[in-house]
Amino acid sequence: MTIRTRSLAAATATLSALTMVSACAVTQKADSATTTGETQIAFLTASSANTWLTASLKAMNEDAAKQNVKITVFDAKFQPGTASKQIEDVIAAKKYKGIVLATVDGSAAIPAVQDALDAGLKVVVLNQVVGTKLDTADPQVAGISASVLAPPQATGERLGKLTVKACAETKPCDVVYMYGTKGTPFDDAVRKGFDAQIAGDGAIKVVADAEGGFLGTDQPRKATQDVIQAHPSFDVLVGSGDQQIRGALLALTDAGKTKVKVIGVGGSEPAIAGVKDGTWWGDVAGAPVTEGHAAFAAMMDAVKNGKDEGGVDVTDQLVDNGLITKANVDKFTAQWPG
Repeated sequence: MTIRTRSLAAATATLSALTMVSACAVTQKADSATTTGETQIAFLTASSANTWLTASLKAMNEDAAKQNVKITVFDAKFQPGTASKQIEDVIAAKKYKGIVLATVDGSAAIPAVQDALDAGLKVVVLNQVVGTKLDTADPQVAGISASVLAPPQATGERLGKLTVKACAETKPCDVVYMYGTKGTPFDDAVRKGFDAQIAGDGAIKVVADAEGGFLGTDQPRKATQDVIQAHPSFDVLVGSGDQQIRGALLALTDAGKTKVKVIGVGGSEPAIAGVKDGTWWGDVAGAPVTEGHAAFAAMMDAVKNGKDEGGVDVTDQLVDNGLITKANVDKFTAQWPG
């Protein structure tokens, strides 16, 4: 059974219920395993403070503990270019069998990834695309063992579909769009998918863009406050991550704008609870825990069996295409705290 089959079987069980450390050096012998046979894997995360990636790491660590595998975390702190430098550090250490890579660098990470492959390391991409195609989960560098992610353009399409539904009874419908980090491959692709979906509805108008980050509520709260000053009246606010919606809601509540419909991405605990109680209009489901398990399984297949698994999108069998609303929210269970 391939990891795609296994991950989707797990996803069907898990997602049908759903239905979206600082960098450290370890002082050891410079080989790929300890004297006890422990396999060394590096996890290069876009940010250790990001709760989505933390949920994926927890899943990987749970599986690693059962297979005598040590995962060492390198934290890029959302700094472009850092992951490429960390890959070179991993290669130089000569003790790792593989790299699980979650980076915001996109195609800029390819040269360093190629260096890792040339050095004999296995590479599994997690969560973020490494390449230029943003509508597929398939690996875009020859030799990558697996790419485990929801194509960000498809995520944007889901976000757009929910926005069209939210605007169905509001004509015209003014929308505020909040990026996580504008200009990154993920956010650009989500926006592309979103725009494609709303393009056919002439009543929908994006009246303001904002940037809320993916870390906590302070930045999106301030961004929403700025939007309210410039555009006091709007109907819907959407964000490319649930973190942005949490902060935006604080600003909207402070301003007395409780009728604004908010829609996020991720299917987090606050999102599921919010859709149930009506404070969130909708959300796009996500599965960071399922992705973490799938990424680790793919890495072990690569390291132990020399097997490449290709693209793994654990969201492609979501109930109702992963579009969470009041009508179906009971079909979904959160995998991360938001």
